[in-house]
Amino acid sequence: MTEQTSVPQISVSGIPGIPEISPGDDLGAMISDALAAGGLDLRDGDILVVTSKVISKAEGRTVTASREDAIAAETVRVVARRGETTIVQTRHGFVMAAAGVDASNTAPGTVVLLPVDPDESARRLRKALRTRTGMRLGVIVTDTMGRAWRAGQTDTAVGAAGVLPARDHRGEADAFGNTLEVTIAAVADEIAAAGDLVKGKALQIPVALVRGLDALVTDEDGPGARALVRNSAEDMFRLGAADVIPARRTVRSFTSEPVNL
Repeated sequence: MTEQTSVPQISVSGIPGIPEISPGDDLGAMISDALAAGGLDLRDGDILVVTSKVISKAEGRTVTASREDAIAAETVRVVARRGETTIVQTRHGFVMAAAGVDASNTAPGTVVLLPVDPDESARRLRKALRTRTGMRLGVIVTDTMGRAWRAGQTDTAVGAAGVLPARDHRGEADAFGNTLEVTIAAVADEIAAAGDLVKGKALQIPVALVRGLDALVTDEDGPGARALVRNSAEDMFRLGAADVIPARRTVRSFTSEPVNL
């Protein structure tokens, strides 16, 4: 009799019914209420994927300022500019367009900034939900980013708690017995992108529930999404094209030998 192997499955559900967020709102209570209203319950091993904007609004990160001034204030390093697009490094270490400053779904004359510490925001929300439900959960805070080598945008993890941000496959063997040497899967980013399929600005659904990835949910809060930020020593594309020439340093040396023609 042939032994059957179980096929991994996950489900991704949007959570409707979360109202407009104001500073000081209890986001944990609002998510719990929305789940109950939608007939959904939380189970051990569930992961909640939360758009950073609702975190920011609850934390009072909506400011009265022009988008340009807010971008300048949130920027520690300009990476590249082209037309109206500015790619910068934020205080968090993220390299992204417009420093994550968002002028959509907010009152005219105001913009929404990224949370001060998205990992800490994820930890607080996880603690609040665990207190309410008693469940071992993961929380991922997301924001939209572009990719240098790909067209279009996707949601990416900017904060995480109770979820392995990356899964290291190095040293494992593939189906042909070859040893994997460089494969590290950014699973928090993959979950963030999956969650965005059922939520988004137009749908006004800022939270998604991902089920079936229990193996990635941890008892401790863990290192957070900061673990996915590449450090400058390993960044092969740290400079924008406009910065390459002024940053160049000569490495040429010359001898008295004639050049072969």
